[in-house]
Amino acid sequence: MILAANFKMNHTRASTKEYLRKLQECPKPKDLELFVFPPYTALDRYEGPAVIGAQNAYGAEQGSYTGEIGLQQLKEFGITTLILGHSERRHLFGESQELIAQKFAFYKERGFTIFYCVGETLDIREKGDIQRYLLAQLEGIDLKYEGLIVAYEPVWAIGTGRSAKEEEIKEVLAFLQTLTSRPLLYGGSVKPQNIQTIMRIQGCSGALVGTASWRIESFCQMIQKMKEL
Repeated sequence: MILAANFKMNHTRASTKEYLRKLQECPKPKDLELFVFPPYTALDRYEGPAVIGAQNAYGAEQGSYTGEIGLQQLKEFGITTLILGHSERRHLFGESQELIAQKFAFYKERGFTIFYCVGETLDIREKGDIQRYLLAQLEGIDLKYEGLIVAYEPVWAIGTGRSAKEEEIKEVLAFLQTLTSRPLLYGGSVKPQNIQTIMRIQGCSGALVGTASWRIESFCQMIQKMKEL
């Protein structure tokens, strides 16, 4: 099982350190892997039970890429895990599939664990064209890569408080299972109240959590809920 916290543009280095200190006090099942993705300015070498990852990175070691970080900066903190393809990168910052695939190839070659996000918009869901939309988001991605973790995050459920229904999640995960044997996560308004329901869905290996992970108390509640499964 996998539980990952995406801080997005929240927390500082000091608050991340305190968060991870408290995380050590949360009893977790032995088979649960924890990941925390702080913002760039909070990246560091932390002690604790969670793997620290980056929320995004450019596909180069260093260079003239204003506002970006690359392999050189990640190496400084021993980071070998990152998120790519998040819908907020695609829709708010205009990242193309070509760019995302280039970044994926760069970090795949360097053995990174990559949380790769896919998910449809509300209009695509209403049109019933989900599979073709997801396939386009997987173009150029090595679905057999051993460091790949796929996170299904429907855009209309992220940060809205509205999680996808069980059948909706199950349907998409079943489709993704025909494409890859790598772990499949769900993300989109995951919280303590629904984490057990989500984890019981066939094919679901864990959750990538946004808003509900920003408070350590809430994240620990989710760990406890997963421990009870």
